[in-house]
Amino acid sequence: MTIRTSEGRPKTKTITIQQVASPARREEGQRQTLIGLGLDKMNRRKTLENTDSIWGAICKVRHMVRVVDDAKPARKAG
Repeated sequence: MTIRTSEGRPKTKTITIQQVASPARREEGQRQTLIGLGLDKMNRRKTLENTDSIWGAICKVRHMVRVVDDAKPARKAG
């Protein structure tokens, strides 16, 4: 699932996001936004409420996170 869809953001009450890029060599504000979202390590997932403030934070760091579809199982390394 992409962050911006043609229908807008997902209509569910909660969303799951995953960190896919490192905050190294990024602005300090982006690093703090990731920490505020509960993401501080690579590939960590967090389920959050689907609110305007959460979406504002996601859009600020959209190049480092992705919205995950909970119906699909996580890919196993190996």
